Amino acid sequence: MDKYNFLELVSSIGIFMVLLLALFLITVKAKHRLSNWLFAFFVFTNAVDALKFLQREFPVNYINLEAFRWSIVYLVPASFYLYVLSVCYSNFRLKPKYLLHAIPFVAYNLYLMWGIYFVDRASKIDFINGMNDMPLMQFFQFLFEFLFQVYFIASFLVIRKSRTVYLENYTNPNISVLNVLYKITILYYVLHFIVLIRWLATFTFGLGEIRAWIVTLDGFAFLFCTCWYLFTALNNPEFFRGVDSELKPITEVVPKQKTSLLPVEEKNKEIKFLKDFMVEKEPYLDSSLTIQDLAEQVEMPVKDLSTLINLYMDKHFFDFVNEYRIEKAMQILKDPSQKELTVLEILYQVGFNSKSSFNTSFKKYTGKTPTDYRKQAL
Repeated sequence: MDKYNFLELVSSIGIFMVLLLALFLITVKAKHRLSNWLFAFFVFTNAVDALKFLQREFPVNYINLEAFRWSIVYLVPASFYLYVLSVCYSNFRLKPKYLLHAIPFVAYNLYLMWGIYFVDRASKIDFINGMNDMPLMQFFQFLFEFLFQVYFIASFLVIRKSRTVYLENYTNPNISVLNVLYKITILYYVLHFIVLIRWLATFTFGLGEIRAWIVTLDGFAFLFCTCWYLFTALNNPEFFRGVDSELKPITEVVPKQKTSLLPVEEKNKEIKFLKDFMVEKEPYLDSSLTIQDLAEQVEMPVKDLSTLINLYMDKHFFDFVNEYRIEKAMQILKDPSQKELTVLEILYQVGFNSKSSFNTSFKKYTGKTPTDYRKQAL
């Protein structure tokens, strides 16, 4: 099997799996279906772009369709960015303003109307043969690369901000799924980097053997990414619940200067009150506890409570609450009268809702696993 047949086989499998993944994402019953639909659109546009791997020659009988396929790439970075927003923010909704992201796609198609869509075949071919030398086409190529980098950076900034807000406001964020979103973003960029290498090889060496091997690598990478996306979707049919987009990191809400915000005596008094409340009322036993919930219980503005914990106590709300949960779990684990309780039962009892999150937090706090701690305590 030569590399062209191998590329066609790999690409065909990849495209089939992408379509299967898109169908799964659209039809699966999930709480946040919008995220699945946006990701389905993203992978579908990638499949449309991957049709190029099945072409050994330019499809002269379908020039308009091929030209329209070129324009689809202008929707890919924007669709991925919207997908990231929908995953990170629970209150994300599609709004008319998001149609602005389609302007490059529309502009490029308007350009193709003049040179390809509404002219005869001979004119189409002449236009295509001279496209790479046209200043406007060079502008659109530069525009695509510029947009890709902007959307990629914006996606990373959204993920990073979301993670910070999560740790400052929630006690049971699914950080593992957030890490998956990071990996998807990185993998997406790696795919694009291979495309950049292909463009560079074409510019430097022309349509030769080196470019052919890079195209083959590109096709194989497409299949690998598709398999990984499919694996991720099957294992995480609905991503974590997201944060409210109106929430901001504490450093954006209050000044960075910790001094002068609150007198030391008053600060210590409020910290003592909060710690006593946590011990006496045990609000941390609620697995869905948020900083808004705790603020209501201690009758304190959310911003003030967030400042007290995240700035003055120098802890994320996530770590602050989980320390009390771990202390409670330690009491249960070393209590002989409760030795019949399993670790799973204990973690739910103290407010955790994930075994992996409990084990990670417990080992971070005690240096031991819950099972080892129990063995030594008893």
